[in-house]
Amino acid sequence: MFKVINKIEKGYDLNVTLVFEEQIKICEFLSPENIKLIERLINKKEFTGKKGELLKIDFIERDNLVSMYYVGMGKEEDFNLDVYREVVFDVLSKEKGEVLISGQNEKLLNYNVLGEIASNLNYNFDTFKNKKGEKLEINLFVAEKEIDFSETIALGEATDIARDLVDQPANIINPITLSEKALELGKKYGFEVEILDEKQIEDLGMNLLMAVGRASVTKPRLIVMRYLNGKDNNEKIGLVGKGLTYDTGGLCIKPADSMFEMKSDMAGAASVIGAMCAIANRKVEKNVVAIVPACENAINGNAYRPGDIITSMNGKSVEIINTDAEGRLALADAITYAVRNEKVTEIVDLATLTGAILVALGSLTTGVFSNNDEKYDLLERSSKEYGEKIWRMPLFNEYEDLLKSTVADVKHTGGRMGGSITAAKFLEGFVEGLPWIHMDIAGTAFNSSVKWVKKGATGVGVKTLYSYVKNR
Repeated sequence: MFKVINKIEKGYDLNVTLVFEEQIKICEFLSPENIKLIERLINKKEFTGKKGELLKIDFIERDNLVSMYYVGMGKEEDFNLDVYREVVFDVLSKEKGEVLISGQNEKLLNYNVLGEIASNLNYNFDTFKNKKGEKLEINLFVAEKEIDFSETIALGEATDIARDLVDQPANIINPITLSEKALELGKKYGFEVEILDEKQIEDLGMNLLMAVGRASVTKPRLIVMRYLNGKDNNEKIGLVGKGLTYDTGGLCIKPADSMFEMKSDMAGAASVIGAMCAIANRKVEKNVVAIVPACENAINGNAYRPGDIITSMNGKSVEIINTDAEGRLALADAITYAVRNEKVTEIVDLATLTGAILVALGSLTTGVFSNNDEKYDLLERSSKEYGEKIWRMPLFNEYEDLLKSTVADVKHTGGRMGGSITAAKFLEGFVEGLPWIHMDIAGTAFNSSVKWVKKGATGVGVKTLYSYVKNR
């Protein structure tokens, strides 16, 4: 609930004024008595506008009770958008009702970031609660200026779609219901959706995907989403999202504590679905195909085993080392499908792929691997627009040695050391020379570190992918 206004036509529960340090001005339209009151309080409280500093003032103005916060944003020379996100999110996270935001410097009137903050504050996964979370209505005052903030709203909506898909438990979201949700969203936002069932998947030779999902009662689906609006553009961008709707680890079963959040193992799928909603909603003039290999890694007598050798869709034989390294198998066949059947010209894949990336980068930063400097640079610029931190990881050819098998073309894991890198090297073997980016979002799909996003599903990657596609 966010709007940009150029006229103040009603009272608000809270008025928030953002100020830089030592640049504090008092609204000249207040009564002389209230101007004097605010001046005295600023002096008494020694409020200077340091980062995160807060001055609360209540006063009567023309028979109306006004609640006002002055919020310090620190020194102007130290200001950046992450400071904006952190400070404003922290202040507003404790409030409810209708809030008016104003700023005493144009840099503090960033409607894109404020709309993003509003979306982060107002997302509540309360589907299964009788008492729903309260919404915060945020208005940004920008005097005498009409602003189109529809893109900000669309991106918030698309990110919330991804968040909600991740937060839904696995008894609600499975390969079939995820497919149904994609169909529903395609009709709503304007992109084509095709669903391939297990028979079609088998007929295509997608044996890796089938192996991962065959022990589940709910069989795999391949979700293919197409938005072809590039007109004369021969580019066709392929997005691939890991769609493990639940991961037990298979026969290499996870410890109980490690299973609790495994409903989030389809966060890559959720992000590419959300990105497709934003791209289609905004009618971006690009050709995009998104592929989601949707499956559940379960356990029964038919589960795939360590030591199995399985032939992938591209004909490469794969020795199975650990059934809990299932995501790269599903992705490998999905990437092959994107390359060979959809004829994409580049690939970006997102996956909650490895615990090793958490060890390397924690839960603040997405690890990114790419075989193309130009594409990576564009992704990095795109991610910075929205405070989604990424870091490029190495892809040295020497890591391929860790994937050599004595009985098959390749092993699908290379051991604990450099685990996120060998996982990426495995995927690189299926892109057939196309420009490719792999985003390991195992640490960032579920928030515990970012100061301007609530705990839980983040929808990471939705805004970055949208920007990457739009601004190329």
